[in-house]
Amino acid sequence: MTVSIPELPLVYLSDEEQALINLLRADMMRDRWDLKLRDAYFNGEQLVRDLGISIPPQLKGLHTVIGWPRVGVESLEERLDLEAFRWADGADSSELAEIAEANDLFDESSLAHLDALVYGREYLAVGSGGCGTDECPPLITAESPLDMTVLWDARLRMSTAALRECAADSFIDADPDQRMLVLYLPDQTVMCLPSESGGWEVVDRDMHNLGVVPVVRLANRQRTADRVGRSEITPEVMSITDAACRRLMGMEVAAEFFGAPQRYILGASESAFQDADGSAKSAWETYIGRVLALERDEDGQVPSVGQFAAHDPTGMTKIIDLYARIMSSQFGLPPHMLGYTTDNPASADAIRSTEAKLVKRSERRIRRFGASWQQAMRLALWVRDGEPPDKSRRIETVWRNPATPTVAAQVDATVKLVQAGVLPADSDVTLEMAGFTESQRQRITVDRRRATAAASGGRLLDRLAALNDGRAGSLPDVAEVDGGGDGL
Repeated sequence: MTVSIPELPLVYLSDEEQALINLLRADMMRDRWDLKLRDAYFNGEQLVRDLGISIPPQLKGLHTVIGWPRVGVESLEERLDLEAFRWADGADSSELAEIAEANDLFDESSLAHLDALVYGREYLAVGSGGCGTDECPPLITAESPLDMTVLWDARLRMSTAALRECAADSFIDADPDQRMLVLYLPDQTVMCLPSESGGWEVVDRDMHNLGVVPVVRLANRQRTADRVGRSEITPEVMSITDAACRRLMGMEVAAEFFGAPQRYILGASESAFQDADGSAKSAWETYIGRVLALERDEDGQVPSVGQFAAHDPTGMTKIIDLYARIMSSQFGLPPHMLGYTTDNPASADAIRSTEAKLVKRSERRIRRFGASWQQAMRLALWVRDGEPPDKSRRIETVWRNPATPTVAAQVDATVKLVQAGVLPADSDVTLEMAGFTESQRQRITVDRRRATAAASGGRLLDRLAALNDGRAGSLPDVAEVDGGGDGL
């Protein structure tokens, strides 16, 4: 009699889980080449496509780099400063601040935003802290799309499954080169290592039973038919970058060929290019030596020496300036950020007006990324408390102003609103409009409370002193009481 032993679901992957892993790995591998191409342009490591016409074979190894993609992406990312999380109803937000500080989110957010702008997307994975106690705060990590992908439900605006590939030594003592898979599902998180048979072996299952996949996507430049997101390094940006690199390479080639002015000699004898023993001299020896001292010929005539016009790089620099202006329109940057300058420097108002498009793009990214960070924070509270937060309580993200107004202009506008009665002078909104950061606003609030408490305490002491003085005046003096005793 044969006995069938059922496969334990904690040890083996089900057919559905294996199909999800195959699908998600194929999706991740399909996009990896395109993501690495954007990364190469951002790092200045791309191979410039040479047309093979003006570059000689000896200079094929010359590599020119122009960092416009990095400048354009970082100029946008530098205006996306996440400062704090808070409850929209004004309640105490210390629990949100504790989770954010435990995960160093205010520094990690800049890395996540940079990857989202370069690759077009970034992922936020939420899980338990892993310290073995209930007091450990939940863990929020930013994951690169090079190592992670999701199945996205556009109608629900959430992921239905996610897969991350990482080094196995981060989970278990194993070969540093060994890779592991983490499959995120609505009810559990499955961790797998390669098996000897060539498949995947389950090493752990975290049965969180959240009902949702604890992964949030930071998507850049979404469209209704493309929810995955697109990189800021567009094909137009890559094309202009290649063209500018070719022009720089052309300037390098011209410097090699035309760095020294070309000269010509008419009517010189053969001996002018020979040594004393009759052997021919090298071209460089001839150029720096005998060209400057030529003998007369048999008829007494001196050979005529002339010089061709030197190479003028102005034409190529004008083309590079043209590419800089085109690139500034692609990124929405002022041309001076890409090195294009004019004889007359722009005024401060003109510079701020040229930054209007960049500021608007930053505001759009703040709105899109802010929603993802709020969702990640709600998932973190869910993981910590074991139940979803109240839907009526909304989490807000606090960002630094992406524009570049002057301090005087901000303060002047805020003072006018307070004087008009639109804003109360002691409101946190007033401090925010004046340009104070979140930490500065918190310190000001503490100082106000301390000053209010000190003033209240001072008034209380004054009242007690006044009452004490009044009671003392109504009581009989000690000397009068003693004098009255003499008459008894």
